[in-house]
Amino acid sequence: MIKAVSTLPKPTPRATDPAVLAAEIVERLTYRSGKNAAAAKPHDWLAAVINVIRDRIIDRWIASTQETYDEGGKRVYYLSLEFLIGRLMRDAVSNLGLMDEMRQALASLGVQLDLIRELEPDAALGNGGLGRLAACFMESMATVDVPAYGYGIRYVNGMFRQEIHDGWQVELPETWLAHGNPWEFERRESSYEIGFGGTVEPTAADGSGDDARIWKPGERLIATAYDTPVVGWRAERVNTLRLWTATPIDPILLDRFNAGDHLGALAESNKADSLARVLYPADSNPAGQELRLRQEYFFSSASLQDIVRRHIQYFGDIRTLPEKAAIQLNDTHPAVSIAEMMRLLIDEHDLSFDEAWAVTQPTFGYTNHTLLPEALETWPVPLFERLLPRHMQLVYAINAKLLIQARREKNMDDRAIAAISLIDETGERRVRMANLAFAGSHSVNGVAALHTELMKQTVFADLHRMFPERINNKTNGVTPRRWLQQCNPELTGLLRETIGDTFLDDTEALSALDAFADDSAFQAKFKAVKLAKKAALSNLLRERMGLKIDPTALFDIQIKRIHEYKRQLLNIIEAVALYDQIRSHPEKDWQPRVKLFGGKAAPSYHNAKLIIKLANDVARVINHDPAVQGLLKIVFVPNYNVSLAEVMMPAADLSEQISTAGMEASGTGNMKFALNGALTIGTLDGANIEIKDHVGDQNIMIFGLTAEEVAAKRAGGYNPRETIEGSRELSQALSAIASGVFSPDDRDRYRALTDGIYDHDWFMVAADFEAYHTAQRAVDALWADEPAWYSKTVRNTARVGWFSSDRTIRQYASEIWGILP
Repeated sequence: MIKAVSTLPKPTPRATDPAVLAAEIVERLTYRSGKNAAAAKPHDWLAAVINVIRDRIIDRWIASTQETYDEGGKRVYYLSLEFLIGRLMRDAVSNLGLMDEMRQALASLGVQLDLIRELEPDAALGNGGLGRLAACFMESMATVDVPAYGYGIRYVNGMFRQEIHDGWQVELPETWLAHGNPWEFERRESSYEIGFGGTVEPTAADGSGDDARIWKPGERLIATAYDTPVVGWRAERVNTLRLWTATPIDPILLDRFNAGDHLGALAESNKADSLARVLYPADSNPAGQELRLRQEYFFSSASLQDIVRRHIQYFGDIRTLPEKAAIQLNDTHPAVSIAEMMRLLIDEHDLSFDEAWAVTQPTFGYTNHTLLPEALETWPVPLFERLLPRHMQLVYAINAKLLIQARREKNMDDRAIAAISLIDETGERRVRMANLAFAGSHSVNGVAALHTELMKQTVFADLHRMFPERINNKTNGVTPRRWLQQCNPELTGLLRETIGDTFLDDTEALSALDAFADDSAFQAKFKAVKLAKKAALSNLLRERMGLKIDPTALFDIQIKRIHEYKRQLLNIIEAVALYDQIRSHPEKDWQPRVKLFGGKAAPSYHNAKLIIKLANDVARVINHDPAVQGLLKIVFVPNYNVSLAEVMMPAADLSEQISTAGMEASGTGNMKFALNGALTIGTLDGANIEIKDHVGDQNIMIFGLTAEEVAAKRAGGYNPRETIEGSRELSQALSAIASGVFSPDDRDRYRALTDGIYDHDWFMVAADFEAYHTAQRAVDALWADEPAWYSKTVRNTARVGWFSSDRTIRQYASEIWGILP
């Protein structure tokens, strides 16, 4: 065992006064960009600032890492296919406590901090809530002093950059790495061989002997690490985000190239390159499915090899791994890690199968984020066996152990055995990755109270009966640094002025704001902040889209991944119904409203892309109809990402959280909106239930069916056509959409979409329409009563401090990982 102990003195903390910072910025500009101040462009100033900040982070980063090694402490390894980290410069400056000093330093050089920070690209490492949660967790782990590594893939192009052409989503490459990434450090020494395919042979010539096997992959490549520091609040700890990139062992086959086969000579290079090119390649075809599985194994194997190597280096005995490492699987994407860990322990470290299982289970925890069948990944057995033949053997061995235990110890029947099995045999035989993650982990957690209970009752019902202590709940949270302090400094300043600074370190201290909810003077200040954030969003939309929207109107915002269960369609249909009412009853006192949408649809998800087109078609008609008189405007904002969310969430008056009850695991956008003083309109789904419990029934607009009622309707012969025909507003809105009122160029464009509501209405759009429509009119009435509106929205900010990711991480640390933060 080799244990590195630091004998070097800790570096003297670097100066933080503006004059020193300004001098260092000029120095970096000169010696790293090769320019003087007169010739520097905005992107040069950005790079110089990042380098100055990065140097201060590195001192803390090295110290944080070394302290964990010296103390022999336990470390968390968080495996996630997504880390939606957004821009890092402002986050780092703020957490270092240098925002004012850096602003002054740049001002002395004639540069505005707020202008250059807008030039930093969003890291294209995620898609939606799953990736943003991982980013919040990484920042909170550093904040509450949990030593941690995050592991993922260094995507060159990420999900995609969304543009809207004639109302349709168009996917373009996201080129965030085009000019390099000043935050990352290549770690060439942390490189690991990854294999695919090939053959598996016994260690003994006659096939007898121990459990180990020799896997001879037919294809090999190298995973190389790139590290990014993750700074906690007040920079007490800096953790590491380690992302993997793939390179071929032989980048070019020169003999084939020289023979004229130029494309064939680069085949291995292209195959490796594709692994780290795009997040979530379309898996509607066999090639896309194979690439997705390759990506998941690639990053899982590299991460586990790195974890095991580090443990052996510092602690020697692989059997002590559970005492020093807690590996958390963020959803099913890294579930193949269970089989890979067993392979490493058995084939590389000579443990028996039972010894390896005794190390694996207490090391792993699994977070489930969805009950949707399509998101609980399964892989065809032939594909899995072809790509990962040794892992297929281990999956069968784990399954045998599991099913024998279920039959002999738990006396389970054939139906339960079939549900528990790691192999789904109902059709094409497939490997169930969620079951593998459940079986191989000591903890399985949901991300909201309702979601966790539904896990026990639905997808994991029989596994829960077998392991009744394994499932637990850890309700999601968001980091208040990015989602309050940094994205809304105006509100943060007002809160500090009103209730002091305690909430900066303990978000639940926001409860002191409750005393000011009905104070007219405070309400006026709160409203002024909200109006300023709405004006900022209005200006942004005018610059990007040429749109003019009224900041004094009610900003009604739904921003999230486009999916039928999230029910953007319900929102659009209700907007059409409202449009009809405004035109039919101009004498009524309608409240001006702007409905804003944002989100990406998966490239192969036809209906989701059609919903984007519908939103834009409806916007085109409503926004240009003089009969509406500016009372209603619809806007679909392209290329929704973290930076756009940081502008839209503080500007929201109304937060749309309207998923079909029982289908949203948690949500985190609902928390961010409420923290910034928006009223939630939503179903009793995901974390909405817990938000309601914290803010109070009177400070949230809840409507619609419960999860139990949804299940009962689906099971009990629900007739959506009858429901539609019984609602004049709904039937007229659907008729307008279906008949081509909003698509005169293709009158049947939305016929299939509306027919789906008439025929089966799986997502309960028709079933919940009247309740939603009624709730929206209650929102109008409340908006007209300004003191009542701000009383409720102030209380939302005051009462959602519990939804901090710091609280969530402390629960993970003490209840799953065995770490005292």
